[in-house]
Order: sequence, then structure tokens, then C-alpha cells
Amino acid sequence: MSNSITYTSPHIHKVTSVNTVMRQVIYALVPGILLSTWVFGWGVMFHCILCITFSMLFEALALKLRHQPLHLYLTDGTAVVTALLFALTISPLSPWWVDLSGIAFAILIAKHLYGGLGQNIFNPAMAGYVLVLLCYPAEVVHWPIPAGTAETRAGIAGTFRIIFELDNPDMLVDAISRATPLAYLQSELSGMAMIGEIRAAPQFGFIGGRGWEVIALAWLAGGIWLFIKKIIDWQMPVAFLGTLFLLMLFMHWYDSNIHASPLLHIFTGGTMLAAFFIITDPVSASTTPRGRWIYAAGIAVITCLIRKLGSFPDGIAFAVLIMNAAVPFIDSLTRPKVFGEE
Repeated sequence: MSNSITYTSPHIHKVTSVNTVMRQVIYALVPGILLSTWVFGWGVMFHCILCITFSMLFEALALKLRHQPLHLYLTDGTAVVTALLFALTISPLSPWWVDLSGIAFAILIAKHLYGGLGQNIFNPAMAGYVLVLLCYPAEVVHWPIPAGTAETRAGIAGTFRIIFELDNPDMLVDAISRATPLAYLQSELSGMAMIGEIRAAPQFGFIGGRGWEVIALAWLAGGIWLFIKKIIDWQMPVAFLGTLFLLMLFMHWYDSNIHASPLLHIFTGGTMLAAFFIITDPVSASTTPRGRWIYAAGIAVITCLIRKLGSFPDGIAFAVLIMNAAVPFIDSLTRPKVFGEE
């Protein structure tokens, strides 16, 4: 009898587990987390630790109430990724109970109320962020003065006292914080200032917000890593960034005195983080090939409308949740034909 191997179907393919995917996402977030800590101080690291702790506690509580195996789901990495994405969206000077409120809503309501992993309609991290943004706007908009300026910054001890609200740190927060570049841009434009005057403010760097542009490059590097590891596809980031760039480019071309350059919008705020780590969520995003393009482009259009016409300077979180709700409709319209279907 021949001992040769016959290479015929069915073939067994390597299965990528949820734990493996989430671990690669965490690796891709590390450069941005480290740079964010350097630019905005130790509050970034404190909030990452707090959010991971709260996330694991609420995940365990939900799993216990739903009679689900704790070890299997606590070690899959999804709760950690949700915690990190939420921590990176709020101000590093936010008090600790902002983390508690946002993570509780993200894990218990946005994730487990819909059935847990794979069943949630909305992105949990963005749902938690929108909750705290609407409920505690004053606590999440005071961002630290970035590194590279001559102004006062809080050290480890000072940041710890601010986050845990020791010795009434409100005056210290006012002294070491300022409006984000997008918030300052929106405020000054409403006061009839021109883009050239606004760009001269210390909040802005070479192409985007001071410090934000460097962090955006770190998110871009992390996104490329996820491409290489085949964790995410290229369609949604390209559709989102490309649509946002073209819309902002048209408005900038129409009147550059009142519309900032598209590069400023891409390299400031949470644009790059959203492009590679938020809109690519495999559960809450569209699953069809054409639907991915529509879904990502829709987020870009809504983000543009909110930044130009809305009350919130960034708007990506609202855009993501709105398009999350539209995913079933998008998928139903863009469902590929089954082989042999007329």
C-alpha cells in the first residue's frame, strides 16, 4: 500500500480564536497608549488600569448572573479591548467614577443586555463614552496641556489626586488643562474667527492638534500591524478616511477661511483611532463586502455633519452608534447572491 499523502478536500483550516484576535488588537494599541501617556501624562495609564479593572469585574458579574463560564469569557480579551478603547476616549483628567459609570453601561447594558459576545448591536466602548459625554460633559472635556509646551503639567502624584478627587483638585485641573483642538476650533469659528488666526493657537501643531498628530501616527502604525496580521480588512478604514478627507477637502476648497484642512480633521481627535480600532469591530459593523463601504462612508458623512453643524466637536462616537443601528438594513440590501440564485 502506498504511504503517499493525498491532498484532497476537505481541508482543515487554522481557526483564529477570539482570544488571538483580541490579543493582536491589544498589541496594536500599545504604541498609541505609550505615546498618549507621554503627550497627556500619567492619567492615560491610570484610566487604562481603572477601566480594565472595572471591566473585568462587571464582566464577571454579568457572566455570573447569566450562568456563563467565567474563565472562558474573562480570558477572551474582549472586555480588556472595550476597557482600553473607552479609556482612550475620555479625558486623562476625568474622575474615577466616570470610568465606573461608562464601563458599567458598556459591559452590562451595551454588551450583555443584548446577549453578550457576538450579539451586541452597538459598539460597547462607544455606547459607554456617549453616556458619560452626555451625563458628565464637564468631566470629560478638560484635556491636559500636551507635552512640548512651557506650561505647567501634573506629575504622577498630582494626576492621581485629580482622578481620585483628593483635596478638591478643581483649581489644579483648570490650571493644567485646555480645550481640545477640535473644541477650540468649533468655539472660535462660532465667534467669527478665521482659520489662519485659529491655527496660530498653541493647541495646534504642524498638520493637526499639537501632540494629537503624533498619536494619530501611532494608531496608523497599529492599524497597519492589524492589516499584516489579517485581523482587519482594508475596506472600512479606507472608506472612512477617504470619505472624510474628500468632504473636508471640498469644504476647505470652497472657503479655506472657515473650513480647516482635511489633514487637520484626520490627524486630530479620535479619527485615526476610530478608523482602525472602532469602526472595524466585527460584531457591530456591517458584514457584507459592499455593506462595509456604505457603513464606513456613512460614519464619515455623519461625523462631518456633526463637526460642522452639531454641538459636539468630534462626533465620531455618535456617528458609529447611528450606523450601528443601520447595519441590519445595510446588510439586507447588500447581501451577496447565493451561488445559482437568479
